[in-house]
Amino acid sequence: MSPSSDSPPGWFTRALATPPTDDTVQAASCPIHVLRWGRNDAPGLVLVHGGAAHAYWWSFLAPLLAADWRVIALDLSGHGDSGRRNRYSHKIWADEVITVSEKAGFPGPAVIVGHSLGGLVAIQTAVDHCEAIAGAILVDAPVRRPDPESEEGNRGRAFRSPGTYPTIEEALEHFHLIPPQPIEHPFIVDHIARHSLRHTKAGWTWKFDTAVFAHALVPMWEQLGSIRCRLALLRGEHSVVVPPDTAAAMYDRMGRLAPVVSIPEAHHHVMLDQPLAFVAALRALLHDWEHSVPRRY
Repeated sequence: MSPSSDSPPGWFTRALATPPTDDTVQAASCPIHVLRWGRNDAPGLVLVHGGAAHAYWWSFLAPLLAADWRVIALDLSGHGDSGRRNRYSHKIWADEVITVSEKAGFPGPAVIVGHSLGGLVAIQTAVDHCEAIAGAILVDAPVRRPDPESEEGNRGRAFRSPGTYPTIEEALEHFHLIPPQPIEHPFIVDHIARHSLRHTKAGWTWKFDTAVFAHALVPMWEQLGSIRCRLALLRGEHSVVVPPDTAAAMYDRMGRLAPVVSIPEAHHHVMLDQPLAFVAALRALLHDWEHSVPRRY
C-alpha cells in the first residue's frame, strides 16, 4: 500500500501548523540535526527514532506534548539530516542523546523516549548516563530479539540496497514499514516518507546511511537489568516485535517495578497506528512521574 495524504484530520493539520525550531548540535565532531518545540523553562522530553527513521517521525506528536514539556527530537548520526560516522554503536548514539540534552538547557534531567532501535539507545543512555536523565520510556523496543530494522539491515535487502528514483512520487511508492503491517493512517506515513528522502544528482533516495546496520548487535539483556533510573515500556497490542511473552520477560528483567502498557489496536509502529492513544498514555505516565516518588530499582 503506497502512502497517501488524503483527508488528514484536524488534530494532525493543527500539529503540523506548529513548526519546530530547526537546529544543529555538534556531538563528537558530528553534526546532529535537532527539532525543538515548547517553552524553554518546561521539563525536558527527548524523542529518539528507530532505525532508518528520523526526527520527523515525532513531528505530528511533539506539538501535542509541548504545552507541558520542552520537546526535542533528534536525528541520530547516520539518519535523517545528521552527519555520518565511520562507525556506529548504541554507545555512540547514547552519547549523542546526552550531548543534545545538555545543550538544550533543560531546567533538569530529561526523560528519554525511544522507539524500536531508539528504545535500545534509550536503554544504553540509562546505563551510561543514569544520573543525567529523569527516566527512559521504551516504545516497542525488543530486548530478547534483534530490533526489526537491524535484522532487516543484516539479512534483508530493504536497507542494504536502497534505491534511487527519478521522481519523488516513484520513491514514495517504494516506502514501506519494517516489519510489514497494516497502514492505519496513510497521511501519517506519507508525511514521514517525504521527510525520509533527499534529492541527489542521480535522483531521489533515502537519507539513512546503510552502514548504521553494520554495527554489532547488542542483546541489551544485561543492560536492561542494570538500570537504576525510572523505566517504562509502551508496546503495541498486536506487535510482532514485542509480543506478550517478550513484554513479560522485560517486565521481570526490570524488577517488576516498571509499568508495561499495551496500546490497543497498535502494531510495532505504535505512534503511527494509534497516535492519540499513544500521546494519552505518554502524558499519563509523565504526569505520574512528576508527582510520585521513584522507587529504587
